[in-house]
Amino acid sequence: MTNSFGRSTVLGYPRIGANRELKRAVEAYWAATIDADELDRTAAALRARVWQTLRDARLDAIPSNTFSYYDHVLDTAVAVGAVPDRFRRLGLSELDTYFAMARGVDAEPALELTKWFATNYHYLVPEIGPDTAFAANPAKPLQEYAEASALGIATRPVLVGPATLLLLAKPDRPGFDPFDRLDDVVDAYADLLAALAEAGVAWVQLDEPAYAADRTAAQIDGLRAAYARLAELAHRPRVFVATYFGELGDALPALVDTPVEAIGLDLVAGPGNLRRLAGAGPLRGTTVVAGLVDGHNVWRTDLRAAIATGAIVTGLADHVAVSTSCSLLHVPVDLSAETRLDPQLVARLSFARQKVDEVVLVGQALRDGTAQLPPPLPDPPAAWRDEQVRARLAAVTPADRRRGPYADRAAAQQARLRLPALPTTTIGSFPQTAALRKARAAVRAGTLDGPGYAGRMRAEVEHVIRLQEDLGLDVLVHGEPERNDMVQYFGEQLAGFAATEHGWVQSYGTRCVRPPIIYGDVRRAAPMTVEWAAFAQSLTARPVKGMLTGPVTILAWSFVRTDQPLADTADQVALALRDECRDLEAAGIAVIQVDEPALRELLPLRAAEQKAYLDWAVGAFRLATSGVADGTQIHTHLCYSEFGDVITAIDALDADVTSIEASRSKMEVLDDLAAIGFGRGVGPGVWDIHSPRVPPLDEVVEALRRAVAAVPARRLWVNPDCGLKTRAYPEVEASLRHLVAAAAEIREG
Repeated sequence: MTNSFGRSTVLGYPRIGANRELKRAVEAYWAATIDADELDRTAAALRARVWQTLRDARLDAIPSNTFSYYDHVLDTAVAVGAVPDRFRRLGLSELDTYFAMARGVDAEPALELTKWFATNYHYLVPEIGPDTAFAANPAKPLQEYAEASALGIATRPVLVGPATLLLLAKPDRPGFDPFDRLDDVVDAYADLLAALAEAGVAWVQLDEPAYAADRTAAQIDGLRAAYARLAELAHRPRVFVATYFGELGDALPALVDTPVEAIGLDLVAGPGNLRRLAGAGPLRGTTVVAGLVDGHNVWRTDLRAAIATGAIVTGLADHVAVSTSCSLLHVPVDLSAETRLDPQLVARLSFARQKVDEVVLVGQALRDGTAQLPPPLPDPPAAWRDEQVRARLAAVTPADRRRGPYADRAAAQQARLRLPALPTTTIGSFPQTAALRKARAAVRAGTLDGPGYAGRMRAEVEHVIRLQEDLGLDVLVHGEPERNDMVQYFGEQLAGFAATEHGWVQSYGTRCVRPPIIYGDVRRAAPMTVEWAAFAQSLTARPVKGMLTGPVTILAWSFVRTDQPLADTADQVALALRDECRDLEAAGIAVIQVDEPALRELLPLRAAEQKAYLDWAVGAFRLATSGVADGTQIHTHLCYSEFGDVITAIDALDADVTSIEASRSKMEVLDDLAAIGFGRGVGPGVWDIHSPRVPPLDEVVEALRRAVAAVPARRLWVNPDCGLKTRAYPEVEASLRHLVAAAAEIREG
């Protein structure tokens, strides 16, 4: 086969649409206000727009099959037939079976949801067992390839690679390793490649990011064997194996040993890949796809540095293509839509559309040296630096990150709160109704003034408090009606942050967020949440939680400055939150929840780098939460991650109560907690709030029985998996009544 990859490409592109058109269409389908044909028409228009955008940008090689109605890992599982029998038996259409796997139905809970490596994107975890009947289902990649071809655009279909698919999967029964099915799943991939070749596909992209993490020798041998087999197929497209999110280590020479035509290397998150590549010797006949433009952050690429690195790569391989370091799924669509950002900041930013231009420029420079590069940026403005914040951070001592012994705290808190065994609570947010969103839109449009908006929010807070009292919950929340997002809300009130108007990024399914941009030193100008918490507490005699987002999660769900260590930025945020905790305490709030759902998310993929990260991440949380008295109860919340990887760090946070997602994973986190002797309060989630189904009472009771068997009842809390903002009030009320009733039944027992 001749090698004709081209000089520039991207590994993927945002699929939600510049105005979240996909979100609205999918949710309309779920609400039965449009049918499958109309959903497909909207999706086809979005796909066409992306391909045309990439073609018009003069990108040489354009990907397809990066579109998804919900999740690309689920799409690949469907493409190889890995649909659990429990969903096949539902007798639904193919599309509705797909959504049942993603969201669950009354008869079946959804697949587990967890984080896609070190990102805030959530993927659906395939369920694979010894009896999974793999079979190629190429309909989706073939359809998208045909649609692009009809526009005169040749594309490269993208799938998750076979090794990564299995390494990300969960067994459908205890004691089984999905990776044992590698030979079988490679057979399905072979059939997929044959079908793609038959349709005229010249290249296929198979993503193997799992090898940026530590892998066993057997797993690396499996990678080598899988691609040796696929490359030997007589009738197939050329194979591009894309890797990203870090350094490949021993997996790189294993891939080089195979006859695949192209290998992608992340040279942003994995600069050591360049050294490994040099050690592998000159690559003859293999394209190296050099990830030189950061696909995971929004800062403008240093084009001269990227070209210099690319020039080194060209000396190591016969053919080099320039790419993004990973898919552009993780950044907003187009910077040109932003009209209110500081021009000095805009000059330093690059969203997906602009990153495509950067890729093309670097590719052109490496090809013939004719690229016209913009001038280098000057140093950041002096106003972005705050000497008072820096002096305060320099004065932090180890004592500022410590609280008193837990036993003393627990006694003081129980004397103050007088809670029953198995206290019930929620995680924070209540449904964000259409009326609330309409009120926020009216404020933005100038048709509702500040006092009018505040009045509507206070009415919603009172409604939420009265509802929780009626349901019988023990520790209440104010429902967060005034908040747009748990990170954006704080970013809009902290100096050093900027908020976008249209910078939407997909988090999971139809859930999109607008991550703020941290560009300077962080400082709190005034209390951010105290007024709302105090108002809610004035309405009830039951304790109301103050609700904050933790420093690590604020970093993980923002686009963070790269000119200083993450640890320093985290501590700056932590000092702002420390002041907020003290002000909440002074206002009479006895319970403060500081959420850290992203603690696992930023964990480096290589074990050798993890301790340093966990040390500063735990330190930042403790700096934020250690300024309050023993009688003030500190909660934290974590969700949708592989917690076993950070279980000792969760313990080290030293929160009085840790609520943690557990329903989709069937309480497996309890074993991890028991293994380390976790000795403080814990609330494993008993209701999966990312599914529209109302959990039956007996299901919640059974979950609590498993929890009580693992955690002493005096330390066990009862709560949902996560906040309730995406749910509707009828299902919230029904589910919370089951939760409270289940807690009462277990107490009686």
